Amino acid sequence: MIRSTCPYCGVGCGVILSPAGHGLSVKGDPDHPANRGRLCSKGTALGETVGLSGRLLAPVIDGAGADWDTALDHVAARFRDTIAAHGPDSVAFYLSGQMLTEDYYVANKLMKGFIGSANVDTNSRLCMASTVAGHVRAFGADTVPGTYEDLDEADLVVLVGSNLAWCHPVLWQRVEAARAARGTRIVVIDPRRSVTAEAADLHLAIAPGADVALFNRLLAAIADRGLTNAAFLSHVTGAGDAIASASAEQGDTGLSPADLGRFIDLWCRTERVVTVFSQGVNQSSSGTDKVNAILNCHLATGRIGRPGMGPFSVTGQPNAMGGREVGGLANQLACHLSLENADHRAAVAGFWNAPRMAERPGLKAVEMFRAVAEGRIKALWIIHSNPAVTLPEADKVRAAIAGCDFVVVSDVTGATDTARLAHVLLPAAAWGEKSGTVTNSDRTISRQRAALPPPGQARPDWWALAQVARRMGFAGFDWDGPAAIFREHASLSGIAGRLGRDFDISGKAAISDAEYDRMEPFRWPCTTDRQGGRFFADGRFLTPDTRARMVPVTARAPAAALTADRPFRLNTGRIRDQWHTMTRTGRAPRLNRHLGEPFVEVNTADALKLGLAPFSLAEVSSDSGRAILRVIVTDRVPGGQIFAPMHWTGETAPTGRVDALVPAATDPLSGQPESKAAAVTLAPWAARWFAFAATCDVLAPSTPYWARRMTETGQAAELAAPAAPPEGTEAMARALFGLPDAQMIRSDDPARALTTLCFVTEGRVRALLFAGPAPVMAARDSIIARIGAPVGPASLAPRAGMDQPDEGPILCACMGVGRNRIAAAVAAGARDVATVASATCAGTGCGACRPEIAALIAATPVPAIAAE
Repeated sequence: MIRSTCPYCGVGCGVILSPAGHGLSVKGDPDHPANRGRLCSKGTALGETVGLSGRLLAPVIDGAGADWDTALDHVAARFRDTIAAHGPDSVAFYLSGQMLTEDYYVANKLMKGFIGSANVDTNSRLCMASTVAGHVRAFGADTVPGTYEDLDEADLVVLVGSNLAWCHPVLWQRVEAARAARGTRIVVIDPRRSVTAEAADLHLAIAPGADVALFNRLLAAIADRGLTNAAFLSHVTGAGDAIASASAEQGDTGLSPADLGRFIDLWCRTERVVTVFSQGVNQSSSGTDKVNAILNCHLATGRIGRPGMGPFSVTGQPNAMGGREVGGLANQLACHLSLENADHRAAVAGFWNAPRMAERPGLKAVEMFRAVAEGRIKALWIIHSNPAVTLPEADKVRAAIAGCDFVVVSDVTGATDTARLAHVLLPAAAWGEKSGTVTNSDRTISRQRAALPPPGQARPDWWALAQVARRMGFAGFDWDGPAAIFREHASLSGIAGRLGRDFDISGKAAISDAEYDRMEPFRWPCTTDRQGGRFFADGRFLTPDTRARMVPVTARAPAAALTADRPFRLNTGRIRDQWHTMTRTGRAPRLNRHLGEPFVEVNTADALKLGLAPFSLAEVSSDSGRAILRVIVTDRVPGGQIFAPMHWTGETAPTGRVDALVPAATDPLSGQPESKAAAVTLAPWAARWFAFAATCDVLAPSTPYWARRMTETGQAAELAAPAAPPEGTEAMARALFGLPDAQMIRSDDPARALTTLCFVTEGRVRALLFAGPAPVMAARDSIIARIGAPVGPASLAPRAGMDQPDEGPILCACMGVGRNRIAAAVAAGARDVATVASATCAGTGCGACRPEIAALIAATPVPAIAAE
């Protein structure tokens, strides 16, 4: 039994790992303070993601296998020669919140202290950079003031731009528990009616980008009602200007006066308020101002740093905080020291014995890849990230990487959009195989521990980075393991603490390797005289005069203006059971059963106007790209707005790469791109041929639209084209399945306009294809279950047999319960979530599906009672 930490979101849940055959058994750690044994659907399915299929097992140079010495020498020589010819700013590292803190530390030490450039940034720039900038502007440092316990003790939780029930389900369980125990009220501020909004006491469907206008109105009301905290404001500067600016704010919130008044009344009369904010705030061209608008309200009332109150940023990645702590962003130094402060630079340079310290901020993510495209960056090392999919204007980024002189990618697989563009691939150890630390959203540092040996020649990232550093001729990279790196980082944090910084874990600087191996989760700071706790209740901040700053902010519209040609506002985000670009979650079949292909949510009236039928396909286009997405007609999005998730890639759905649509507009302070407000065109995609395919083999789709996923029996795909395959459906299917000579059974159903092809080997179903001129209506889970089974009369049926009830789309991934079974329980009289759970087990796992169950109950009419 090995205690470790989940590799998904910033909640930082503890897990208990037990080797099971060639995989892992995973369960929640009841002793970890972040989750107390709870896990979400993704965490529950972690054991299904650790197989060797698709793993990169050895270094690759220009498409040919190599050994580590050759690869490392080659990387070191190319970086060294590039720097000699073009200077240190001609190279860059692009990192990831998937990296462990020790890996991050080595990368930043190498780039900023030895190569001498700050061109090292991270995909956390796409996640929480506006929070960092807002924290620094208000507090003087990137400090999260509160802890998860504040969610347990709050009387009002305000969720701003956060679909907590889907994106941070374990925290959502804590909020739900607080509501049950103490009557905590929940407000959700989101243009879209997410599943979290469904469960809220009040949903404020604000206009896109109106967060500053809303919180300015709240701040003005706080001042008008005499609710400012005069004693606390003695520790704050800028209050008068911020309140004056807020009082003059006339920006449109998109809310009715009644809803606006109800929210302001709730916030003003409730002292214990926690305002939780996430990507909906950060991913904006005015994200930093949005963060400061929230912070202003808490500073004005002194509702910060005390139990049950304060602003709370929840991070999207498992180690976004750890990366921020070691200077993972291009404008930072390690331990929350400032790259632009000469004393801080000197302290770090002296500690590292750095020969060439960076003296100015480097290029942030969007700028970095623009510099790659322009040829200013000529050597690029990408670690555990897929920027060819995830950055705005993703098509341009993909082209930039493809045109770069020298690209190194460290990853667990060579099968990503980005890895396929690399000159050198380095096989990295994956979660479950590597050892180090991560920091969650409330400053808790936890161990990730290895439970499996790295396969093939896979190695930890810190080791690869250190080896390259040594081959470049640099001293100070001779650690024997992650414990030694952690001790160095902790020692440097002590220097930062003496310089007045908040991040100080020097109390761990002398731990032994054995103590590191046994290290329990702890919340920073950790010094000889302080352990964890909250910040700022005493009114002492990290600014030069120790006073906080309230910042005057003014609402700004999204950067991309709507036009007659681009009349729709595109909001992007995540779905419950997938993670980033699905490199890990896509390997777990049960996580693909909820929402298995890229989609776009379209308002009912807009769909009717445009002629978009449910489950048809739509083309979404912007000035930077296009996507083809499955249509979900809904009232969850207002008219004129659409929503699409960002998970699909060239490997899983090449026309579903949503970030190709997003413009590269960024916040001027944080550099974070505006991912939720693109101006787009929406139109039907004229498909005349649709198919659903399933096989026990690997699918090779070639149709203009396809979306592929893993299943319990192999792979499945949705296919579509403007016309039937010119070579004929059978020929296309044989190529799709790689079965040129297999026996085939064909069935044509004129009433349904459906053709079924069943490929058989040794009397068992090898592959199935259902095709017709309209979206295929078929019981997909039942069809998938037939793969590998003996062929029989029911093998070609589009529906489930009488002995195989059709679950329908899976609503509860943890327990494998579909919408049809839940609907049957509701129809049979289950009129609340608890009764449905008792009847079906749905909602008894992570609980992220409970708002959907509640919505299904609410949408089901109560049967009329027959008159006697």
